[in-house]
Amino acid sequence: MTLPKLELIHRGRWHTLNNVPPATTLLDLLREALRATDVKEGCAAGDCGACTVVVGQGEHSHTVNSCIRMAHSAHGLQVTTASDLSASGQLHPVQQAMVDHHASQCGFCTPGFVMSLYDLYQRAQGRAVSREEAMEAISGNLCRCTGYRPILDAACAMHLYPAPASPAPIPARNRPAPRDLLNPHYALPDSLRQLLPLRARYPQAQLMAGGTDAGLWVTQQHRRFEQVIDLTRVHELQQIETHDHHLAIGAAVSIHDAFDALAQRRPEVHAFAERFAGRPVRQSGTLGGNVANGSPIGDSMPLLIALGAHVVLMAWRGGRMVHRHVALEDYYRGYRQTVLAADEVLCWIVVPHPQPGEWLGTYKVSKRKEDDISSVCLVVKLDREGEVVRHARIGVGGVAATPARARATEAVLTGHAFDAATLDTAKATLTHEFQPISDMRASAGYRRLLLGQLLHRAWLQSQGQALVQLEDLT
Repeated sequence: MTLPKLELIHRGRWHTLNNVPPATTLLDLLREALRATDVKEGCAAGDCGACTVVVGQGEHSHTVNSCIRMAHSAHGLQVTTASDLSASGQLHPVQQAMVDHHASQCGFCTPGFVMSLYDLYQRAQGRAVSREEAMEAISGNLCRCTGYRPILDAACAMHLYPAPASPAPIPARNRPAPRDLLNPHYALPDSLRQLLPLRARYPQAQLMAGGTDAGLWVTQQHRRFEQVIDLTRVHELQQIETHDHHLAIGAAVSIHDAFDALAQRRPEVHAFAERFAGRPVRQSGTLGGNVANGSPIGDSMPLLIALGAHVVLMAWRGGRMVHRHVALEDYYRGYRQTVLAADEVLCWIVVPHPQPGEWLGTYKVSKRKEDDISSVCLVVKLDREGEVVRHARIGVGGVAATPARARATEAVLTGHAFDAATLDTAKATLTHEFQPISDMRASAGYRRLLLGQLLHRAWLQSQGQALVQLEDLT
């Protein structure tokens, strides 16, 4: 069976590449097939940002880590690398600002920083950006030389340079031919009516969304996929729908956009979201992929469990679409095991709107403040009437084989005032409710200690005490 061809725009023109294996990363395609050696491999894990490129169409473009992004996901799209910005011989304002502010030393990481700042430059549309915005933009980029100050200086000055000339129009051509949906190596269906029958026919195919975790299986574990079904073009799954009582987030919505939508009604989510990896990972990864993958140390699941989310699973059976709803905490059966049937696809995450009296506390402990995986994650939601907790929901990560709900601790809190006596009982319950393991991120004893201390922090915040978290000091 012939491997699928891949068509994309790079350096101002269309490229057609034949017989591209499904597990080829975008980084490898750029460097080896298109000779774009400005894109670097640093970690091959989406951590350092040296491989950062911009992928998309027009205003829908965004940064991704090309080292863990599958090449076929860029089919029909434009891929921009650092050298493209100065293809005319004139440095782009981002590049000139980097030069003038001495923001590069060894230079290995520089193309990645340029692309992250280019993404910010495009979003800013000519206005000055703040230092905080610049720090968020480069949150997925690491540098061992500069100490970051000159890079931030460059970011804050890039609007002062003359705007770049408009790029030459890309030659018109017809939209790339759709994939062979009946016999795919890498399928890109664009509707549920294409996706679900395809899944029913190929239940062994690897479902793929942003690939920020699956990419690691390729680069770190050297796994290869015979067949991939990519969900990111399915129109229905790209939507965020607001209903009277809940928010329905499509499985192909990026983590960045999903958290933004949640933060509109729950501002506490914003700071928590900024600690969820770097911006390229949040823009590439999808909420559906993060939930479906079910890592016990994934950050979105404790939050969603605390918020009372459920997932909508869909399949094609008897010539029609069928669906079922599953509470998120009941979706996981064991380590990387779920209730998802072989012919099903996780299509939506449904999150109830906040009710009057809701209080939410989000807590993450990791070795690094930014761009790091949790040692322990705790999210506490209390529905209060006066001083009494009418209902409590607590989501926990990093202390069990799956993301979990702390039901015993919820029972201690429900129906009581959240006072010092209740806190003591709840802490004792929470520290014994789970049996965490010791691993490279934390010992079992430390994790149990953290559970109690984070719940104590939640109590302090619920009582209105300031300066409880490090973020409060900045």
